[in-house]
Amino acid sequence: MNDVQCLSHTKWECKFHIVWIPKCRRKMLYGQLRKNLGDVMHDLARQKKSRVLEGHLQPDHVHMLISIPPKYAVAQVVGYMKGKSAIHIARTYLGQRKNYGGMSFWARGYFVSTVGADETVVRAYIRDQEQEGQRLEQLHLFKWSTTERWSENLLNRPL
Repeated sequence: MNDVQCLSHTKWECKFHIVWIPKCRRKMLYGQLRKNLGDVMHDLARQKKSRVLEGHLQPDHVHMLISIPPKYAVAQVVGYMKGKSAIHIARTYLGQRKNYGGMSFWARGYFVSTVGADETVVRAYIRDQEQEGQRLEQLHLFKWSTTERWSENLLNRPL
């Protein structure tokens, strides 16, 4: 996907795969918050002249493929998006007018990786996060039930 963009004297194509989590990796991104937060993230990216190309909100983390112009540092855009979205969440869902308590919704830090020729792979990875999470959860439940049956057979076996 040749998505070269232009500034006055610059042609650029800077794409990043970014992941961040709520504080203590709590599962908080669901329901109405999850539906609303996608639009909020797109709006915040636009305010920094960036574009969210692909995104997915899991209950315990955010995946995003984002295009950021070279005049902004990745840390600047991610910090802006995390900070402003936390304020939005506090005001809209927690009923706080001001964030006096020093509470933070997002954990410190984030993961970032540049995206080049493998953009289609990254897009598919982000898109398929929900199914992968469900698959791993089912696998974990299966392992737990087989381990439980194995230990029951071991305990109930006559000596």
